[in-house]
Order: sequence, then C-alpha cells, then structure tokens
Amino acid sequence: MADQKPISKSQLLASLAEKTTLNKKQVEAVLENLTAIAYSEAKAAGKFTLPGLGILKLVDRPARTGRNPATGEQIQIPAKTVVKFTVSKVAKEAIAGAPKKK
Repeated sequence: MADQKPISKSQLLASLAEKTTLNKKQVEAVLENLTAIAYSEAKAAGKFTLPGLGILKLVDRPARTGRNPATGEQIQIPAKTVVKFTVSKVAKEAIAGAPKKK
C-alpha cells in the first residue's frame, strides 16, 4: 500500500479547479450538489450510479443470531437497512490493475 496521505477536500477542489474552467467555489458547489443528489436518489430509488466509480445502494439485511464476544451469549440482531458502495469494474481495473488469470 502507498505511504502517501489521502488527498484533502481543499486539495481535491484545487485539483479539479485546475483541470476545469471552474474556480474553487464553483467546484465546491458542484461537489455539494452531487452529494445531495446522490443521497436523495439513493434514499428514494434505492440506488445511485456514479459512472466510472460505482453504485451507492440501500441493502436490506435480515435479522440474524449473533454472539456477544465478551460473554459468548447468543443475541438476536434485528433486521436493518444499510448503505453499500459497489466499485465499478472500470475503477477496480484502473486502481488495482487487471485481474490475474489462473
């Protein structure tokens, strides 16, 4: 893994502003609106696709039996809805490289 620190929000805004004709304030507005749209679409439709990156989706987890790690006692874990992000094949290949064949 890389020893490099992840890019900060201000670094991301500066990089996007440099690569587009927008200034930092405009780029920030675009990112904030994209985030708001992603949240509302995922909540309303159950999923939101960000082309080239992946899919943000709601997944229903069924109720299940688990164990308390401290006591070993069985406990009932209730059903719930969780948010998952599935990375696209294109993003996986761009970041991790092509999968190796056996």
